[in-house]
Amino acid sequence: MKKRVLIIGGGAAGLMAAIVAARKGARVTVLERESQVGKKLLATGNGRCNLSNRDQAFVHYRCEKPEFAAQALKAFGLTETLKFFQELGIEVKDKNGYLYPYSQQASAVADVLRMEALEQGVKLSCNARVESLGKKGGLFYVETPGWTYEGEALILACGSLAHGGSGDGYEYAERLGHRVIPALPALVQLKASREWPAQLAGIRMDARVRLLIEGELAAEDTGEVQFLAYGISGIPVFQVSRYGARALARRKSVEVRLHLLPSYSREETEELLSKRAECRGKRPAEAWLLGLFPEKLIPVLLKRGQIGKNRQAGTLTREELRQLAEVIEEFRVPIVGTNDYAQAQVCTGGVEVGQVDPETMESRLLPGLYFAGELLDVDGACGGYNLQWAWTSGSLAGRSAAGGKEA
Repeated sequence: MKKRVLIIGGGAAGLMAAIVAARKGARVTVLERESQVGKKLLATGNGRCNLSNRDQAFVHYRCEKPEFAAQALKAFGLTETLKFFQELGIEVKDKNGYLYPYSQQASAVADVLRMEALEQGVKLSCNARVESLGKKGGLFYVETPGWTYEGEALILACGSLAHGGSGDGYEYAERLGHRVIPALPALVQLKASREWPAQLAGIRMDARVRLLIEGELAAEDTGEVQFLAYGISGIPVFQVSRYGARALARRKSVEVRLHLLPSYSREETEELLSKRAECRGKRPAEAWLLGLFPEKLIPVLLKRGQIGKNRQAGTLTREELRQLAEVIEEFRVPIVGTNDYAQAQVCTGGVEVGQVDPETMESRLLPGLYFAGELLDVDGACGGYNLQWAWTSGSLAGRSAAGGKEA
């Protein structure tokens, strides 16, 4: 008889696991709570599906035990992922290392995964709400309103609380005896304190984003920052947000400092301001900075630099220019929170990876139980890393659950 593999969750990781397990000869059933499988995939990469990234440095995978993700990626990484999708008909487009389907349609990725699963004989059971699950007499069981499924192996690929997820997988993992690190929003907007000038909303500009916890640098990134009425957004903000979320949960102080001229050193910024003051000395300070910064930002910079907006630029002292340069290099944003799970692209936290074998995704506590995708305490940076983690962990779980030794 074929080995029966049950998979809860029909997202990226669950579909990958299902296909690999079926190819290894298993009889696979996917239980998906939504009306269709692969639904979340449709929104990835702004509808274009950022499949992966050429840069596979392990630092892009965040985890309490970084070596866990590194070991898994060595077993199934970018090379294997590209081969898998090319065999399904997905040609890949490389945009500065960011990898997309050539059609730039996330729906194409979801469609080929679904079609391949069906062609491999996978049963896709949608609108399947799990009522209970467990293990009896060597078999796993999953009860739904219409049926009780049984199998020799169970893969939990239920996703996280992010982007409208239910978070049910955390409860399932705990029921089965596993510790779950509390999930928090990651790759998400950051909320500033009440003193934040709401009039900055709508500004977009390049900046270096440095996130400090209790005054110590925790993470940084550079790119386009979006100013919101309540705080800041943009890819570099997303990249550091998970560290802020974790620190805030521990009641630690969090601050972002924006370098608003990221290609300039402090000395170069002072020199630039000095030259502008010499060339445009008769202009009021508010007009003196036009063309260098967005108009809505200038009054805030001047106020923080303690310079009157009508002050003639030519009368500014060297000390005042130095003070303004400091404001520009360390534009402070006290952080008090993040947006909620619905706005987060992923979560930080999940099933503690010390309980899981990194080369098989099998539980060290309950043989025959496997984990894949966002349910695990691994969250990737922006740029295709979370989907790469789905392909990696899903493939390893599916292969191991079916009893195979090769990806």
